Amino acid sequence: NTITYSAAVSACEKGEQWEQALQLFREMSSSCVERNTITYNATVSACEKGEQWAHALQLFREMALGRVERNTITYNAAVSACGKGE
Repeated sequence: NTITYSAAVSACEKGEQWEQALQLFREMSSSCVERNTITYNATVSACEKGEQWAHALQLFREMALGRVERNTITYNAAVSACGKGE
């Protein structure tokens, strides 16, 4: 469920495993598990820590398209990711 996936993605983010976090995030869609603000934030943060600014911004855009609420954590992670971009 969403809580379990969010916890797993968050663990990947803390362990700086951005690829695994992104894989779990994408798996949620194919498993019909709802992705919420917490899940998106953890995935954006994982991409930010992995210096994957393009992935972070893509997720940021997806949130708007999917009408998922973006909050201070979302914006901070996205801005930080941009700061690490090339």
